[in-house]
Amino acid sequence: MRKSCFTEVQIIGMIKEQEAGMPTVEVCRRHGLSLSTATFCKLKAKYGGMDVSEAARLKALEDENAKLKRLLVDTMPDNVVLKDLLGKS
Repeated sequence: MRKSCFTEVQIIGMIKEQEAGMPTVEVCRRHGLSLSTATFCKLKAKYGGMDVSEAARLKALEDENAKLKRLLVDTMPDNVVLKDLLGKS
């Protein structure tokens, strides 16, 4: 997945501006989110209603989950080899 060029603090700030009454198009224009408002809607779906500390915790959990998935994938071939060796005995 592509890394966002905005930090969690910036994203939450944009969402708070929009919730305060600023039009979505204007928020996107001010922050250089020129692709479309769909990008803003995706960010709002992910970070809407969060504080900065909660967003940081979400990021930490996503990183930990990715690390655990990599560890699982690394150990899968070892398990297959061991099962094959034990099955032939």
